[in-house]
Amino acid sequence: MKIQIENLDKIYKNGKHALSDINLEIGSGMFGLLGPNGAGKSSLMRILVTLMKPSSGTANINGFDLMNDRGDIRKILGYLPQDFRFFTKLKTWEFLDYAAGLSGITNKTLRSQKVDEWLDNVGLFDVRERSANKLSGGMKRRLGIAQALIGDPKIIIVDEPTTGLDPEERIRFRNILSELSQKDVIIILSTHIVGDISSMCNNLALLDKGKLEFTGAPEELIKKTKGHVWQVTTSGIEYEMLKDKYAIISTIPSEEGWEVQLVGDKLDVKNAIEIEPNLEHAYVYFMEYLTSQNSF
Repeated sequence: MKIQIENLDKIYKNGKHALSDINLEIGSGMFGLLGPNGAGKSSLMRILVTLMKPSSGTANINGFDLMNDRGDIRKILGYLPQDFRFFTKLKTWEFLDYAAGLSGITNKTLRSQKVDEWLDNVGLFDVRERSANKLSGGMKRRLGIAQALIGDPKIIIVDEPTTGLDPEERIRFRNILSELSQKDVIIILSTHIVGDISSMCNNLALLDKGKLEFTGAPEELIKKTKGHVWQVTTSGIEYEMLKDKYAIISTIPSEEGWEVQLVGDKLDVKNAIEIEPNLEHAYVYFMEYLTSQNSF
């Protein structure tokens, strides 16, 4: 399984340049698409699932051309949009049954089995008779996950999938995708939540303002941040000075004032201790510190 994207651009009618010269190759397994809100992640997802056409450029999805083979691409896709919606008059199981039919499961008995299986997988079996519009926000998100996966798609694209999920629901979702990623499928996880990427994805791309700024393993991005992440114990006055000069990762109260983690190239603070970076540190270092200096 492979997705090959070349020189992809998207310019909206209002002149907004949502994507600019995107070149990206995505293979089997879990792939993370990381970036702040407005980075172009949703635009790229909507193009890949054939809901929107690019302004220029090409994409080949497992041998199918994005512009000429849209029907074939849709047959192998599972998609959870950020603004997932459904028919409000349907019960939970009825909506999932409808989604299963759209995915190509025509046998009624098999479809019923798959519906029950996925309702159980996402923890909705006990509310299968409840109207879908009466579900909680987290439950609706889980129903969206189930409809994206029920047809056993070869390419799974999920846009901000853990929005509205509590920690237990997030872990359940991560486990489902981790199991699926062991098969010959492509799973693209688009999010601004760094924890979702660090716990599941072997490769990632980082988008900012429509441009592809990094692609590779999370470890490679983290390695670029080594030597630039610090922990400082500081007072309130000094903290305000640090906040104006550096990108703050976290602030924890301590007996001496504040225990602060921050990123920067040169730290002019006496008691600063260098610490090992993680993906969140690397993301903040890049997005909030280096992009303003164009030095990454």
